Amino acid sequence: MRELSAGWHRIRGRRIVHFLHVGKTGGTAVKRALGHCRVSDKQAIMLHSHDFRLRDVPVGEKAFFFLRDPVSRFASGFMSRQRMGHPYYHVPWTDGEKQAFAVFSNPCDLALALSDTNPAVRERAHLAMKHIGHVNSHYGDWFDSESYLEERAEDILFVGFQESLDTDFSRLRELLDIPETVELPGEAMEANRNPHKRDPALTAQAQENLETWYKEDYRFLAYIRNRFVPDPNN
Repeated sequence: MRELSAGWHRIRGRRIVHFLHVGKTGGTAVKRALGHCRVSDKQAIMLHSHDFRLRDVPVGEKAFFFLRDPVSRFASGFMSRQRMGHPYYHVPWTDGEKQAFAVFSNPCDLALALSDTNPAVRERAHLAMKHIGHVNSHYGDWFDSESYLEERAEDILFVGFQESLDTDFSRLRELLDIPETVELPGEAMEANRNPHKRDPALTAQAQENLETWYKEDYRFLAYIRNRFVPDPNN
């Protein structure tokens, strides 16, 4: 059945709630779970693709999203694009990704190359970081800035985190007033998770390099936690 537009739901007086799909934060699992309960008499949940931003949400309508530690998101994004999105998607490499994966076979090698003493190696690493999908995106791509997010604070319904996806999804379910029978998919293909048991280990230097590369994302993440995540002790 053709998906109905947000405008169709607005004229029927339904509350519109938008899901912003930040890449590699558990969004595919969330969308799979919510796919069959998007519309009720009073509410319509709009499940958007990666290119839908907070600025695309009309003022006064609600939005929710999930985030993740930037270094963990980098490793997951690298491996997802290395396998072209399999097992759930199939998105062929761009020319830039072909060049990047021809040089860097794993996330740690790329992260270490960011501080290599050889300028040519560093340049190849910087190009790879800018061309590999997911790796090349930042939280600011979805939310612009802290000041803009503050302007839209009343429209933020919920912020969850990939690291606590199951628990946070339960809280989201309550906010959206959907049945407890709506659950996250359990299998890797359903959730688009890394099919391996764990991410390849990053050395201390690789971790440090990535924390520097994603320093703005870490600052943004800290702001989000302080501003929109309730203190469990209060």
